[in-house]
Amino acid sequence: MQQEIKQRLVESEAALPEAMHPVLRRIYAGRNVSSADELDYSLDRLIPYTELGNVETAAALLAQAMAKKKRLLIVADYDVDGATACALGIRALKAMGAADIDYLVPDRFVHGYGLSPDVVELAMQRAPDLLITVDNGISSITGVELARRNGIDVLITDHHLPGAELPAATVIVNPNLPGERFPGKNLAGVGVMFYLLIALRAHLRQQDWFTQAPRPEPHLAGFLDLVALGTVADLVPLDHNNRILVAQGLERIRRGRCVAGIAALLRRAGRTPENISASDLGFAVGPRLNAAGRLRDMRLGIECLLCDEAAQAEDIAKQLDGLNRERQRIQAAMQIDAGSVIAQMDLDEQASALGLCLYKQEWHQGVIGILASRIKDELQRPVIIFARDDGGVLKGSGRSIKGVHLKDVIDHIATQAPDLILKYGGHAMAAGLSICERDYEKFSALFDQEIRRLFRLQRFDTALITDGDLAAEHISLPVAQLLSRAGPWGPGFPEPLFEGRFDLLTRRIVGEKHLKLVLSLEDEKVTYHGIAFNMTDAAWEDEPSSLQLVYQLDINRYQGDESVQLIIRHLRPIYAVP
Repeated sequence: MQQEIKQRLVESEAALPEAMHPVLRRIYAGRNVSSADELDYSLDRLIPYTELGNVETAAALLAQAMAKKKRLLIVADYDVDGATACALGIRALKAMGAADIDYLVPDRFVHGYGLSPDVVELAMQRAPDLLITVDNGISSITGVELARRNGIDVLITDHHLPGAELPAATVIVNPNLPGERFPGKNLAGVGVMFYLLIALRAHLRQQDWFTQAPRPEPHLAGFLDLVALGTVADLVPLDHNNRILVAQGLERIRRGRCVAGIAALLRRAGRTPENISASDLGFAVGPRLNAAGRLRDMRLGIECLLCDEAAQAEDIAKQLDGLNRERQRIQAAMQIDAGSVIAQMDLDEQASALGLCLYKQEWHQGVIGILASRIKDELQRPVIIFARDDGGVLKGSGRSIKGVHLKDVIDHIATQAPDLILKYGGHAMAAGLSICERDYEKFSALFDQEIRRLFRLQRFDTALITDGDLAAEHISLPVAQLLSRAGPWGPGFPEPLFEGRFDLLTRRIVGEKHLKLVLSLEDEKVTYHGIAFNMTDAAWEDEPSSLQLVYQLDINRYQGDESVQLIIRHLRPIYAVP
């Protein structure tokens, strides 16, 4: 899709330190950073745990259960956020002295999402006294009711948006509860769990828990590698609070102070811990962990994060890497299928589908979320991809674009047609739902209708926003190194993108689908190497004289050497006028 290129409007650089590199000053100003305080990622800048509603009540409940040696059971979600939150809870609660703690993760293909009645029935076989949900539970009305009816306390920790009715849990900790004043609304599920653990440690201190036993008081910052991984992988906006969590976790990984599983997954991905950035967690570690929940069972991923033996971690990481390769093969075939369907739509039909739903019976449930994300990026409109389960129910996974709150869209459809959606949940940019197969066409029409109502047929803003051009002296390894450590970058705090016109010196295809380029700037003798992933020159009319590029400044590491390279996100060939 051809995209309009726009530069960020830089409001002001005046409040930033004068000693800061000028490129960095411009980038931060373009992200509305108005003072150096917003770039302070020390832990004492975190929003205090006391501002999170119900967290102290939840901590008291946990402390009481631990004191009475009650059986604790964590109910996790089957994505990276849920896996890291579960591993964090198990590790930290054991470190604080929990005597009896275990976990349960639903099977995506058998139990579906959250604390469903089926999951509660499964949990009751272990006779828990307290169920602790991580990254789920806020929509589990009937599951919580069943647990409470059987005398089991339920502590919900979640970050997803609640529906009209809240579950009757013993305690709910969620920064997005109605009336909640906690300013860090963007916490991932693992972030909510981290806040609960901070509150629990403070409560146990007051009870002299650590001195009476005696038992060592855990240093919770030591678990921030898990918090950083879950936060990045869940694609939550990196506001200042989340950037602190991620920056602190990254620093621990770079120093080699991470769990054995993360270290093993980094090695499998060909990354060295001392050089990693947030994008390495998102694109190298996260997908390998997610593959377990998508194709098999997320217990494998959680065990990877819980094991302390390097050899065992390597063995599990190898299995996860194999699952991820299988996931990639399945995804590639599904993308070809989806591309064929989209290609059959003429331009008018494609324009009419402002809210796009796609479904094929043979598509894999575990991969539909990734496919939705890819098509959303390609077509720049909200997309929901459906797959069929063994019972004839369609499971949908949706991804949205800026300006479309996907959970609110589905809320509105559920109000219009109360019997249409079997269950749903999510947040602004991603959501999941289940419908009957016979209702697919009806839901698709209502989804498109609701997106039309929101946008009133106005054109989606598909502009690619850049940080402007870079002078030749700034297209350098030192600046690339500076930017790699200047983040963490991610949603809400995007990685710097630059634009510019380059002379094309040579080009070739590598790996069958990637375009490798050698470039130069006009009147400059320096050459630059660039790579455009998943782009080729097959559609070029002739030999272009130059290229208009949108790119990231990156570091190419090879056999111990480092050099600057351009990661090309968008290109347009420019032909000489005859």
